[in-house]
Amino acid sequence: MFNGDHKGELNLHYNFMRQALQLAEKAFDEGEVPVGAIVVHEGRIVGKGYNQVEMLNDPTAHAEMIAISSACSTLQNKYLQECTLYVTLEPCPMCSGAIVWSKIKRVVFGALDEKAGSCGSTFNIASNKILNHQAEIIHGVMEHDAEFLLKKFFSDKR
Repeated sequence: MFNGDHKGELNLHYNFMRQALQLAEKAFDEGEVPVGAIVVHEGRIVGKGYNQVEMLNDPTAHAEMIAISSACSTLQNKYLQECTLYVTLEPCPMCSGAIVWSKIKRVVFGALDEKAGSCGSTFNIASNKILNHQAEIIHGVMEHDAEFLLKKFFSDKR
């Protein structure tokens, strides 16, 4: 669940998560697994992404990967030390690796991914003390909204 301390911080997280959910809805509308992500630096969105695996025929075209690439391009830096990644679903091992390599400061996500989550549920890559960088993890922000969209997508596919 959300572990933030201040109401203002919670409101900020909800605001950015709403925007990530809008991107997840775009993925849903395009027949992609509905995951959306944004990268925020100093209160400004510097990167956005939503799943495009099917459209691009690219297994690496996850929302987080696209948002991280976009943020690096916007900031002209391979490191995102003072950035927060907002994502509707807990990042997978690949995306968590990218979080570590890009040195993202904080990850805020909605729904847990109990099959491949790598920010604490199944694996712990993004904040693993063995690695050279650990991101702060906040989970459960708008969790029910993210879960609803994912469940709807997968029930429609069946």
